[in-house]
Amino acid sequence: MHTRHAALFLAPAIAVTAAVFLIPLGQIAYTSLDGPALSGRAYVELASSGVFWRVLYNSFETSLGSTLACVLLGYPIAYHLSRVSPRRRTIYAIFVLLPLWTSILVKSFAFTVILGENGIINNILRFLAGPRAAVALLFNSVGVLVGMVHYLLPFMVFPILVSLTAQGDHLHLAARVMGATRLRIFLQITLPLSLTGVLAGCIMTTVLSLGVFVTPALLGGRRDVMMANLIDFYTRVSLDWAAASAIAIILLVVTSALLITLLRLPGEHRLI
Repeated sequence: MHTRHAALFLAPAIAVTAAVFLIPLGQIAYTSLDGPALSGRAYVELASSGVFWRVLYNSFETSLGSTLACVLLGYPIAYHLSRVSPRRRTIYAIFVLLPLWTSILVKSFAFTVILGENGIINNILRFLAGPRAAVALLFNSVGVLVGMVHYLLPFMVFPILVSLTAQGDHLHLAARVMGATRLRIFLQITLPLSLTGVLAGCIMTTVLSLGVFVTPALLGGRRDVMMANLIDFYTRVSLDWAAASAIAIILLVVTSALLITLLRLPGEHRLI
């Protein structure tokens, strides 16, 4: 009886999800097979295309680089948040969330002011080391990495923070009573127990970064094209909708595999 009532309660949400997600997804899969022809031409051409493999490699390289940078920056932030009082943690968490409250398009244009040839950073370098001290920070992989890390960092900080706050103080207190130093406590207790949160954050940031379009389009160069930019090329320039749909399906399969990994995490650290 309860199952029937739950099904009736969830029916509107399921119908809306099917209408706005599953039906368009089915249409994309149908288009990737050349519509009525139902052929794998687009997939075969992509498999034999050097451009596709270069873009796919670049997408994974950029995503993994962004994820690594987010780990290196996000873990200290999450560790500090886990050691402050709940009131301060709330205030600091607001600052961590600020990048998500601003449009990624606006943030990307803002980085052109900071990283450009006559931007803030290069002007400071010229002032300190002379007119030839300027470095190329825009329209290359550096600009893409900076923009993506700024956008993805909150998705790394909070999963790690969940793992750190779930440990409790009794473990650290017991270790200190046994004579362990703070470094040993961190290396043998805190870090191992937080690796689940690190893994969850890595998967989330990788999944999100694989589909980024605006950041590489505005901050990257010709060699920094990612999968979403390639889809845009096939839809606007070459008008090959089957190839664009095939790339979207491939990207969906890859990200779904990563999300399934996230779902298989231990229950106490599961995020979705």
